[in-house]
Amino acid sequence: MAPRLRQDLISDPVHAARIARERLQSEGELPSGYLRDEIEASWRRSLEAGLDCSGERSEIIDEVSDLKTFRDQHELLLQVAMPEIEQLTHQFGDRGLIMLANADARILALEGGDAIITPSRQLALRQGVSWSEANRGTNAVGTAIIEHRPVLINEEEHFLDTVSHLSCTSSPLFDADGHLMGVLDLTRVGLNSQPQDTLGVIQLAARSIEGRLFTSQHQNRIVLAFHTRQQYLRSAWQGLVALDEEGRLLAINEQGCQLLGRGRELIVGKTIDELVGESVGVLLTTCLRQRIALVQTRSGELYCELLQFPDRLLPATPVTRVPESPASRGTQTVNPLERFAAGEPRLQRAMRMAARAMGQEIPILLSGETGSGKEVAARALHDAGERRDKPFVAVNCAAIPEGLIESELFGYREGAFTGSRKGGMVGRFQQANGGTLFLDEIGDMPVSLQARLLRVLQERRVAPLGGGEEVALDITLIAATHRNLKQMVAEGRFREDLYYRINGVGVRLQALRDRKDFSGLCQRLLQQLGRPDVFLDPELLLRLADYSWPGNFRQLEMVLKVALAFMEPQESVLTEDHLSDDFLEELEAVPVAGGTLQETQEMMIRTTLDQHDGKVTAAARALGISRATLYRRMKSLGIA
Repeated sequence: MAPRLRQDLISDPVHAARIARERLQSEGELPSGYLRDEIEASWRRSLEAGLDCSGERSEIIDEVSDLKTFRDQHELLLQVAMPEIEQLTHQFGDRGLIMLANADARILALEGGDAIITPSRQLALRQGVSWSEANRGTNAVGTAIIEHRPVLINEEEHFLDTVSHLSCTSSPLFDADGHLMGVLDLTRVGLNSQPQDTLGVIQLAARSIEGRLFTSQHQNRIVLAFHTRQQYLRSAWQGLVALDEEGRLLAINEQGCQLLGRGRELIVGKTIDELVGESVGVLLTTCLRQRIALVQTRSGELYCELLQFPDRLLPATPVTRVPESPASRGTQTVNPLERFAAGEPRLQRAMRMAARAMGQEIPILLSGETGSGKEVAARALHDAGERRDKPFVAVNCAAIPEGLIESELFGYREGAFTGSRKGGMVGRFQQANGGTLFLDEIGDMPVSLQARLLRVLQERRVAPLGGGEEVALDITLIAATHRNLKQMVAEGRFREDLYYRINGVGVRLQALRDRKDFSGLCQRLLQQLGRPDVFLDPELLLRLADYSWPGNFRQLEMVLKVALAFMEPQESVLTEDHLSDDFLEELEAVPVAGGTLQETQEMMIRTTLDQHDGKVTAAARALGISRATLYRRMKSLGIA
């Protein structure tokens, strides 16, 4: 082949494929050097399978007989992939097909507009059909499965003439153990003029699916995310590891292998300290305290974040729970508001006002730092009201992609947009009808959507996207944010009219460091964690009470979970022995109010006695110590 011709073919692979096809049909042999290496290899496999590119000998249509059973067998893959499929459909559905196939190249899900899907059925592009190379020749789904890597196939690079008008981009999907689970594909009519951009989008979506698949497969294990650059945490490119309670690696994703520069077979089975030089206890404690832990390894810096710490790792001490009878419900059950705001008079008053306002359909706005318990407060308000037996629907406005939040809130009818589900979808407003709708992080709602939200709240009616009959709404609204909405209004980033519509009664939730009844709070958390029989050592309690808790209640809860996990079965008191040296050093570095631990103890005991009108028994109970111990402390500190 002449060099000039060779260069022309490289610059236009679709033209090169057309020439290769013509020579194959005229000469009966596939010429070398015309196709990209991976495409040529695939065409040769297609020929070996006995396929005819002209379609004169019909390709094989391998289809399942029971589609429901087939989908049920792949329920987990479908579940973790659907959010990305819906997002891609919203983005590309009017111009193409979004497909999910299993590891045998058999189509599990197929979304797109009717104008695309209807003609595709004639090409056997439908659920249950196998698109393996042996059946359908060179195609992105079947070829990606063989190559185990992303594949781009533009128009005539397909082997079969019948699909040479399509352009396809696929990325394989791997589970936590590196096994092939399936393929994600975008297929469009005509030439793909920006193949690398499309490939990037599909790969990003595939990595997100793999991340959800990883955590789903190890939902009862510790899961850590890591990367050499902090900004890549919580992205599709972060490394993931699953650990047991002793810090042994059970699984690692492909991104993690690349970041550590080792194959999976050299990593799985090792302990975390062998890989990064930190014990699991130190690493977990640092993640809890600072959210992000910076670890110095032999290969360089790694930023780590704890994604999951399951209750399964807590000691298995059975707790007998007596079922509540209807007769005792009114006398023995603690009011949810009292339970949430116990020991905090100002918060108790605010929560009672909010509960009364909800009874009058006045909206509530909860504000507070991240981790201060806004959803817990919202659920407590719901459980304390007349709608306690009705739905409580929570929506995190910051966690839903901007392109999907409108359909998520208001729903849509079938055919409202390309890729919409058959039968449509009921929005969160309608799901909450009769009950409570909790809009968390409302400060992160796009300005473009705030106007429609205001209209729905004013008219108390909602219509799904795509038209249809309006539905009357009977809901109570609770919104929450960690942002300063007044400042956002002044800056034009939040609508003023919406702010006053949602801020009927405002409740400011205290940060953990500002809560007075720290001991009682710890004991309630231990009870919620299934260990009401466990208590904090008084010395440790005083030190924890003086800590700033940047992660608020979530951090405290996780610290208690970790401490419980490291208790011996026969132990019932949490001490410094159950915390890592690293965390203890952090506690010791915190300046105390009076300059010494003794002065802090004295101040805490005097404050607790004042709160309980000098009653030693009540104060001892609040401090989590016995009355005799409190008397001894009072005597040693000179407290009358």
